[in-house]
Amino acid sequence: MNFANFKSGAWRQQFQYKSFFPAPVNVEWTWNDPRLNVLLEKTGRALSELNAYTRIVPDVNLFIRMHILTEANRSSRIEGTRTKIAEDILPIEEIAPEKRDDWREVQNYVAAMEHAVAALETLPLSFRLLKDTHAILLSRGRGMDKGPGKIRTSQNWIGGNSIAQAVFVPPHHEDLPPLIADLEAFWHNDAIQVPLLVRAAISHYQFETLHPFQDGNGRIGRLLIPLYLIDKKLLAKPSLYLSAFLERHRVEYYDALTRVRVSNDLRGWCHFFLQAVYETAASGKNTFERILALTQEMNSTVTSLGRRTQNAHRLVQRLYSTPYVTIPEVEAFLNIQRNPAAKLVETLQHAGILSEMTGSRRNRIYLFKRYLDLFHES
Repeated sequence: MNFANFKSGAWRQQFQYKSFFPAPVNVEWTWNDPRLNVLLEKTGRALSELNAYTRIVPDVNLFIRMHILTEANRSSRIEGTRTKIAEDILPIEEIAPEKRDDWREVQNYVAAMEHAVAALETLPLSFRLLKDTHAILLSRGRGMDKGPGKIRTSQNWIGGNSIAQAVFVPPHHEDLPPLIADLEAFWHNDAIQVPLLVRAAISHYQFETLHPFQDGNGRIGRLLIPLYLIDKKLLAKPSLYLSAFLERHRVEYYDALTRVRVSNDLRGWCHFFLQAVYETAASGKNTFERILALTQEMNSTVTSLGRRTQNAHRLVQRLYSTPYVTIPEVEAFLNIQRNPAAKLVETLQHAGILSEMTGSRRNRIYLFKRYLDLFHES
């Protein structure tokens, strides 16, 4: 199927509305656009460079958790949550009551992503895996009553307070089974010659068009992108997340998806998607470069701390995965008494590694702010 001949689908009359029935995607795709070929090559190179960093950075899994948390924050913000990354790293007791539902959504996202990535070690990408991931995503807080882990059995819609006012009405739920089977077959069809990044672009479009769950489709659709790239060995670790780009370009993102459905512009969507991957991969590479520079600086600083060097090094390693700490946590983690724990924290404050964030005399929380700032900038 050449992009120029693509017909996105048709509207089907339901009782008092029309739902969109998309064309199947499990076909051989071609295009006549040299600019798309150039962008595809450039994007593939950027993704390879990002993947290389996940292989050479020491103890990379320490940093991957912060990548996942950052994506969880950005993806959830697209859906309306308003916690900051510095809040999302904290326990719920430290979160203002009016933000706790938002905090739970972000934590659900982190748990869902970690589960899915672990599952890919033994299972191929599938709707079974996505349903399990969806069940975790909606396991607590908002969305618990919206069919966690289940393909929807009723009509949903996008935009507007009612289906009559909807911006877009996805396929009727009775039409979903063959469309889901087609998309799943597309992920694993080795008989068609379609570049994996183009498959990822088409897969995201089709998933968002199907909107197969009652709620949480945007977040699962965005999770699908790194999961697909990991499944196809384009990424060794979950290091590429598009939500920051999509949040900055939210209008263009929704417009590009809409143009496929309205104007059959699949080429335009693929161009937007590849540009998103290219810029995100380049940003991710820069983040890893800054992480390497910071870790080298921290190693040098910690080495100069004399008799506290060993414990300081262990604590800083912990801070790369969880960039805050309290004095009782230092006591427990290092198995030391309160006074040496407090002295160590004070030493790391003077060294510019930790910053106290509460301003209170009790229950103080100390942030590894310079590290956390790397993810604000990404």
